[in-house]
Amino acid sequence: MAEFTMPSLGADMDEGTLLEWLVGPGDLVHKGDPVAVVETAKSTIEVECFETGTMTELIVEPGTTVPVGTPLALIGPTAEKPGEPEGAGKPQEARKPGKVRKPEGPTEAEKAAERRLVRHVPKKGEPSEAPSPPPEPAPVLVSAPSAARERGHIEAGPLVRHLAEQSGVDLETLHGSGPGGRVTRTDVEEAAAARATARPPRVRATPLARRLAAELGVDLATVTGTGRESVVRAADVRQAAPGPAGAAGPAYAGAPAVRPSAVRPSAARPSDHRAAAMRQAIAGLVTRANRDIPHYYLSTTADMAAAMAWLHEHNRRSPVGERLLPAALLLKAAALAASEVPEFNGFWTDDHFMAGEGVHLGVAVSLRGGGLVAPALHHADTLTLTQLMSALKDLVTRARTGRLRGSEVSDATITVTNLGDQGVETVFGVIYPPQVALVGFGRVADRPCAVDGLLGVRPVVTATLSADHRATDGAVGARYLTAVARLLQNPEQL
Repeated sequence: MAEFTMPSLGADMDEGTLLEWLVGPGDLVHKGDPVAVVETAKSTIEVECFETGTMTELIVEPGTTVPVGTPLALIGPTAEKPGEPEGAGKPQEARKPGKVRKPEGPTEAEKAAERRLVRHVPKKGEPSEAPSPPPEPAPVLVSAPSAARERGHIEAGPLVRHLAEQSGVDLETLHGSGPGGRVTRTDVEEAAAARATARPPRVRATPLARRLAAELGVDLATVTGTGRESVVRAADVRQAAPGPAGAAGPAYAGAPAVRPSAVRPSAARPSDHRAAAMRQAIAGLVTRANRDIPHYYLSTTADMAAAMAWLHEHNRRSPVGERLLPAALLLKAAALAASEVPEFNGFWTDDHFMAGEGVHLGVAVSLRGGGLVAPALHHADTLTLTQLMSALKDLVTRARTGRLRGSEVSDATITVTNLGDQGVETVFGVIYPPQVALVGFGRVADRPCAVDGLLGVRPVVTATLSADHRATDGAVGARYLTAVARLLQNPEQL
């Protein structure tokens, strides 16, 4: 039995508020599946499961604030007991289609033999060897299903049972039209259609989503669910709402009482309180970073003439959905330079540098209402420019709507901040611990410069590096910025 605990979603996180469970007791979960929604001082984040298993118990109720490391749920193994049929001991709804244990009853061979006996029963006065006429409808065929029902057995295949479960049809109420009273797919579909005409179908939604929909006047039938099996979640309701939404709600149905521990109830933060909490968290992190990390700073000016010409030609030939912004080139250059100079791609932990497993580029995103987060673009150095642009748009949208994943806010190996769209020409950032470097880009601006002995006007960008002196020194930093400038001057290498 493993504990699913409140994760640390950044160096500035000491506690988090559980907003919503995305799974219930008995559900099968896989490593990487989102299982809960957690609110931190900065954002609302989907937290992924760290291993595969079965959710056996939900310990903490939604709306509760707990410290990092507090157990939130218990995860049991999926392995079956020796000699036990697969899926035994699990709730019926948690089993996968095709793995439902077949109820006891006559086998196909036994039923075939029974039908042969019915067909060959001789009439009174006829020799037993004489072939019998076609059997009259029934006694055995009618009694077989009823006898099976008396034994608690409904004749239906695994696919039909799964269809009935998905449609909300009770097989016990059906009289099968198939051989031997077997329930067929048509029987289930007709029953489901009759049920649908009798009353409108119930939209599948989490309890928190239902509460938010009632508070915000959102019709759940009009909301597209993004949860498992298209279940409507709170984030879906917030996105569909015309205005800002609340956050916390009732517990997942069937959730047990909270264990006595260092927890406290927490209502949804009003926007002004949330903004104040975010500013406090950012201030605390920056204070620690400036105090504990010996920063050094470097800057360089990169010629963007070739890059902008390449970008203009690419966008001219590409459909609207594949056009790029200058930010895509800057981010890709920063990621490729980090793979060339890996001393900046990793973490300072336990008094030594630990290299990152891949270049996971943190991107500083300003949030509506103030504050910022820096989620990661995973393996950014391996993405094409079009893929990187698409991933960046998706990441920014989800960051601003509170739909980030836990791995995205905790995996960044080096962070980039780009304030060019705000008109800033130079930015020197503060390192986000435990990372060892932060790259800054200003706006691409036309500046007079000498090229081949002639004075001209060319587009340039200022790139800066804030680095940890415990991990590197200025000479290594210079190599990194030189690599960034070289890549920007050769956009075909991006």
